Amino acid sequence: MTHTMNHSVDSRFLAVVAKRPAAGQTKTRLCPPLTGAQAAALYECFLGDTLALMRAVPDVERTIVYLPEREEDYFRGLAPDFTLRPQQGDDLGARLDNLLGHALGNGAAQAVVMDSDSPTLPPAYLAQAFARLDEGADVVFGPCDDGGYYLVGLTRPQPRLLREVEMSTPRVLADSLAIAQELGLRVALLPTWYDVDTAAELERLRQELRHLPPAVAAHTRGWFARDGGL
Repeated sequence: MTHTMNHSVDSRFLAVVAKRPAAGQTKTRLCPPLTGAQAAALYECFLGDTLALMRAVPDVERTIVYLPEREEDYFRGLAPDFTLRPQQGDDLGARLDNLLGHALGNGAAQAVVMDSDSPTLPPAYLAQAFARLDEGADVVFGPCDDGGYYLVGLTRPQPRLLREVEMSTPRVLADSLAIAQELGLRVALLPTWYDVDTAAELERLRQELRHLPPAVAAHTRGWFARDGGL
């Protein structure tokens, strides 16, 4: 985060959680039908499209929170216009809490973090996240139809909301909402979307791209043209 707090870009923080693609380690639930190399190349396209989505949201500080820690140069080459910060924490919940807590403790009035697995997510949903927080929500979630969420945003740190939920289960959102209710938080939900982790979701993405304007998810569309038979 920058430390000048006198203009709007510093009050709104938008981050994506990302890992450098690596064959055999990236998107392994897509293998098969994909090879390890194909899955890594596809994820790199997802990441490129996610960065483009983030660039479409005005007046935010954009950050990539990345792993592995040694890969700063890779991400700087990918997004020289973004702030970079290594992920810190033993699991995803801790990493999200550290990230959002750091942003909110360093000048952000609103902090939102999203995944990098939803390349066709409408940018309007990201803008809506900040609008819901403007309207008084304490927390905003973007639900995924697999029971997780593609986005979470806060106006102040909420460690329990992130650290006490077992991530990567079909109950992530439900468990998060239960804790939010226990804490008395005002919750806003964005429209439901999906992330691409399985062969069925990959096919859904392929079909969706056939009906979307060519400018949507340009990187992912290019991957399908080369490897996926769009």
